[in-house]
Amino acid sequence: MKPLALLVSGAPASGKTTLGAAAAEHCSAALLDLDVLTGPMVERLGVALDDPCVREARYAALLDTALDTVRIGTSAVLVAPFTAERTDLRLWSATADRIRAAGADPVLVWVDCPPELILERMRGRAAPRDSGTLADPAKLLAARPIEPIGPHVRVDATRPVAAQLAALDRHLRSGREQACAQATSRSTTWPPRPE
Repeated sequence: MKPLALLVSGAPASGKTTLGAAAAEHCSAALLDLDVLTGPMVERLGVALDDPCVREARYAALLDTALDTVRIGTSAVLVAPFTAERTDLRLWSATADRIRAAGADPVLVWVDCPPELILERMRGRAAPRDSGTLADPAKLLAARPIEPIGPHVRVDATRPVAAQLAALDRHLRSGREQACAQATSRSTTWPPRPE
């Protein structure tokens, strides 16, 4: 069975990392977080994580790592905002085509979170990267992140993580019914790992 590449997208503090970690554990997949993979290097260079000058290199590192992972038959969960990919069909198609060429099924996941909850989570985590947003919360409250314009799975971030994971799992199962039917009865994770 083909591995999956779940691209978990959303606004900062929407719950991407929490859902991504739960999905990776549930699917026995590699968890690849953009900030973890590239953050230390970017900080060492003295550049902000959201600096447009380093965006292309950061996303290339994330995607190339994911492609190496799925080529060996292991599913991957990629955690990042994916702002460009979710708002530009051409970029999403190019990303999805690269994932398919590596032998995996791409699935874009949108963690939909209201601005009020994002603000609450930012205040709770008190991360330095959120200081600009927290200095002007009215701007965040007035904005709404743009939902993906292409095919995606929407996950409601106001629900408990277990409910989010169950909704995601239902979508994955319905999209892979034939593969699921071929899984052996001893399979305990979804998707089943290659033997």
